[in-house]
Amino acid sequence: MIGPIEAQAVLTDVALNRELIVELCADLVAAPSVNPAGDTRKVANVVSEALDRRGIPNRLERAIESMPSVVAELDSGRAGPHLVLNVHLDTMPPGDEAAWSVPVWQLTRRDGRLYGLGMGNMKGAVAAMVHAVGLLAARRDAWTGQVTFTAVSDEVVFGENGAAHLLAKYPGLLGDGMICGEGAGFSRLAIGEKGVLWLRISTEGDAGHSSAVRQGSSATARLARAILAVDALIGRRGELGPGIHVADPGGALELTANVGTVTAGTFIGQIATTASAEVDLRLPPGMTAADAESLVRAILNEHGESPVLVERMKGWDPNVTDPGSAIARSWRAAEAAASQPLSELAIRLPASDASRWRALGTPALCFGPQPGLSAGIDDYAEEDEVLRCAALYTLAALDFLSPVRVGTDADHHDR
Repeated sequence: MIGPIEAQAVLTDVALNRELIVELCADLVAAPSVNPAGDTRKVANVVSEALDRRGIPNRLERAIESMPSVVAELDSGRAGPHLVLNVHLDTMPPGDEAAWSVPVWQLTRRDGRLYGLGMGNMKGAVAAMVHAVGLLAARRDAWTGQVTFTAVSDEVVFGENGAAHLLAKYPGLLGDGMICGEGAGFSRLAIGEKGVLWLRISTEGDAGHSSAVRQGSSATARLARAILAVDALIGRRGELGPGIHVADPGGALELTANVGTVTAGTFIGQIATTASAEVDLRLPPGMTAADAESLVRAILNEHGESPVLVERMKGWDPNVTDPGSAIARSWRAAEAAASQPLSELAIRLPASDASRWRALGTPALCFGPQPGLSAGIDDYAEEDEVLRCAALYTLAALDFLSPVRVGTDADHHDR
């Protein structure tokens, strides 16, 4: 429960600290953290020092030396829920730096936008959430329970050295609710994410000189048919639970299958005896990884030819947080307190660390200042959107951890 005076105080604080937040964005952009290779030492130090300046104790946790994550814990001193606030520190590669119209490693402030590698995904959210944690630390009397802030490494490639390492080491980090700064694009609120299934498809063919090849008999030809069969699966629909409606740009409720790599043969003059492709399937809600794998196996081997070998590389199911959960209601309360329109609900196409918490039973939301579906050349975030995120993160946390709600909302611990 957020009172109007408290809400206005948060909004005023964020507005007055615009330059401080932008300055932190500049420091974050100037600390390269491209993944791969995923070295987050410089940017982790920027975050740690920013927390230090706000009087917030924090520590670096790491599975390997070059990939530290930052963890800060706030305790109100009173019993209540545990809220996790999460961002990631690594970024996508910049691509062709010559194609950028602004410096890659330097913040450019222009026409209401903050440009620089990672601003959209997701150093703008990092700055916003650091400020929100500072506001929560200064307002401990207004909330109960505890807050854990995690700024993690190794998210961009969904590696095991960031959030996965923290969750394995600290089971208590699951919390009762989680807000991730990963943007769903277009100011939408992501309540879920598509699942992922990576498959390796392999075929074999007859050996011999290229002059003796028979139609369709080489491993390459067989693989080509398999690839086309998998490609034909694109567009199969999943389904959400009853009463859940989301915006669906980009096919959030459709199966996609991308052939990322193809390997075949040894020499142009010889028939390829082996061929393989690696396929990335993104799974809509209502379709498990096991469902998708069975579908691929069936369609590839339905004609009784030389069998196609299907090997799972990795995969996990889609997951969705109930829009009626306590953390989702707190987000709506934050939007109302900030006099903001209700964000459209969405299912994220790429994976984020929020899916790790959901998979373990913690309701989780994603919201951040990423303007589109993905980052790219001239990556940016709207300056006002970064500030809005700082306010919404703070207000949602205050509502979720409200002493009034804790005393009256039996569904608050809805995990």
